Amino acid sequence: MTDLRLATAALLAAVAAPALALAQSPPGDIILDVRLRAESVSQDGLPEDAQALTLRTRFGYETPAWRGFKALVEGENVTALVDDYNSTTNGKVRYPVVADPEDTELNRAQVSWTGATGDAVIGRQRLILGNARFVGNVGFRQNEQTFDAVKTAFRPSRDLALTYAYVDRVHRVFGDDSPQGEWDSDSHLVQADLKTAAGQITGYGYLMAFENAPAQSNATWGVRLAGAKPLRPGLSVTYEAEYARQTEHRNNPADFELDYLALSAGLKGAAPWASVGYERLEGDGARGFATPLATLHAFQGWADVFLTTPPAGVRDLNLRAGTTLKLGSKALPVRLQAAVHDFAEDDGSDRYGRELDLLAAAPVTRALTAELKTAFFDGDRPGFADRSKVWVTLEFKY
Repeated sequence: MTDLRLATAALLAAVAAPALALAQSPPGDIILDVRLRAESVSQDGLPEDAQALTLRTRFGYETPAWRGFKALVEGENVTALVDDYNSTTNGKVRYPVVADPEDTELNRAQVSWTGATGDAVIGRQRLILGNARFVGNVGFRQNEQTFDAVKTAFRPSRDLALTYAYVDRVHRVFGDDSPQGEWDSDSHLVQADLKTAAGQITGYGYLMAFENAPAQSNATWGVRLAGAKPLRPGLSVTYEAEYARQTEHRNNPADFELDYLALSAGLKGAAPWASVGYERLEGDGARGFATPLATLHAFQGWADVFLTTPPAGVRDLNLRAGTTLKLGSKALPVRLQAAVHDFAEDDGSDRYGRELDLLAAAPVTRALTAELKTAFFDGDRPGFADRSKVWVTLEFKY
C-alpha cells in the first residue's frame, strides 16, 4: 500500500493553490472537492496485483440565488499518480480493474430554480433518486456519473413529493475515452414519495432507453416502504421492503419479465445500529435484473463482484452493523462499519461466495477526512474469483 504520508503531501499540494483563491471569492459558493485515494486489488486468475493512486479534483462555482434561480458550473480532473491497474481504458489487462481512468471533463453545468412548492434543474447534473438502487451518481468512484437532464419536483403538501426527470445523456464513470463512457438516452423517470404513519412509501416508474446500449433499455415499476418505530428512548426498530418488476423497453431486442425484492429489519440506537437484509434480483437463465444507472458499489458488497446481475440471478443475505465512537483527546468521531454477505443464485440453490466488508473513517480537520476500507470476497465457483480490495482515502471539501 502506498505510503499514507506521500498521499497526505500530495493532497495538501493539490488543494493549496485553489484554497488561496478562496479568500477573495465572489458572492455565491465556491466548490472545491479534492480526493486522494490509494486502492490495492488482488484477484485470483490475474498475474499482477493492482496498485492505484489517483487524485480527483473538482472545482466550481454556484451563483447566489436571484428570484429562486441559481447557476452552477463544475469541472473535474482525475489524475493517476500510480497507474499499475486496469482502468478499463489504459489496456493494462494483466491487472485487476480499478474503474478510475484519467479524465478531465465538465462534471456539472446547470441552472436551478427553487420555489415554495417545487424546484427544477436543467443541464448536466447529479441525479439521485430514492436510495440510489436504480438511479444514482456512483459517488464512490473518482469520476462520478452525471446526467444531461431536466428534473422537476412538485410538493403539493408537506407529506407528498412528485418527481419527474428526463435524461438525454448519461456520463458514466468510465470517462470519455471509453466506448461505454457515454450513453445516448431517451429515458423518463417518475417517482412519488409519501410520508405515512408506517414510514415513507415510494412508488416509481423508470423507463430507460439507450441508443448505444440497447440491451440495457428497460421499464422498471416498483414500490418501497422504509420506516422506523421507537421501542424505548434511544432505541428504534427499522424496516424496509421493496418490490419491482422489470420488462424490456423500446429498442431492447430481448423479451423478459424479472422481479426484484428487498427486505431488511434492524435496530438503531443513538450511535450503534445493525440490520439483517435479503435482496433478490431475478434471472431467467439468459439475463439478470438490470440496474444500469444505479450506484452499485453501495449494494451487494464493496468488492463489486455483482455489478452485472448473473443470468441465474443473485440472492444476497447480509448482516450489517456500525457505530460512531469518540476517540482521543479531541474526541474525534470515528465511524465504524462492517458487513457480511452470502451470495447465491436467486433461488438459493447454488452459491456464488461470501464477502466481508470493513470500514473506519474519521475527520482530520473540519474540511479533511480520512477513511480506511476493505473488502474480501471468497468465491465458490468458476467465474467468481477470490479477490481482496483495500482503499485508503483522504478527502478535502470546502
